[in-house]
Amino acid sequence: MAARTLVVVNPKSRGGSTRRRFEPVERRLREVLGELEVEWTRGPRDAVRIAREGVRAGVERIVVAGGDGTIGEVVDGVLAAGHGADCQIGLLPFGTGGDLSRTLGPPRDLGAAVAALAEETSRSVDAGRVHFEGPDRHGEVVHFANAASAGISGLTTFLVNRAPKQLGGRASFFLGTVRSLLRYSFPPMRIAVDGKLLHEGPLTLAAACNGRFFGGGMQVAPDAVPDDGLLDLILVPAYSRARLLTRLPRIYRGTHLREAGVVHTRGRSIELDPLSDEPVWIELDGEPLGRLPVRVEILPAAMNFFGVGR
Repeated sequence: MAARTLVVVNPKSRGGSTRRRFEPVERRLREVLGELEVEWTRGPRDAVRIAREGVRAGVERIVVAGGDGTIGEVVDGVLAAGHGADCQIGLLPFGTGGDLSRTLGPPRDLGAAVAALAEETSRSVDAGRVHFEGPDRHGEVVHFANAASAGISGLTTFLVNRAPKQLGGRASFFLGTVRSLLRYSFPPMRIAVDGKLLHEGPLTLAAACNGRFFGGGMQVAPDAVPDDGLLDLILVPAYSRARLLTRLPRIYRGTHLREAGVVHTRGRSIELDPLSDEPVWIELDGEPLGRLPVRVEILPAAMNFFGVGR
């Protein structure tokens, strides 16, 4: 019997073009995967609900037609429901950034990506879990697939999600980063890894990464391995704005780790706390989440993907 398959479609991904582009893809998906259930998201965090309800109802595969934010929401819904071990997730390249796909390796061409989903290959991958204070000051927990970061990335994500995305992921995030550099104030943070203090003071960026890329193709954690049971933590110090602008291309190439003051370490649990009243914004898989403090931890082999590279 064919596995029960749900497709989660974010019609607003890729600047709203997914709604128009999905119909011919759906026909091809039915040819290679058989019967499908298709659900369209209706707003932020709706993919969490769809995925959670789907796996509780017996869905065995979820195909995500959207970007990193939608993937992260599906992962959150599956893991929150306790079904990470018995639900496989497939990816279709409809999003703006496509950062997790750059690490996991599904084809960037839509037709090839659909064909890859028909193969019987799968891969177990780590996931991240974030503990934070919600708007009502109560503790909340969310999961992510690719990266959680604080500092300038949080501001950038906020700006990118408010702006049109017709330019594509790379250009949208690049322009958002430049705009953020002009406004960012380098608030101080305290960061501990596996219970040991690592940093106190101003920072440009703190990124806890499961995948190698974020921000529409920035290779922020070039050595990250998504199934090693560890988070790669990257800290970028409070350089001058001029230095950050001139060094920005190095992040795309993944050569920024050689810069003086940049810290790269690994751990299972990372705590980030603010050291002033100024809010430090955080993002999760390319979507705004809130502000510090947070605790980030790795969940080894928590997710199963199919149609991706090894």
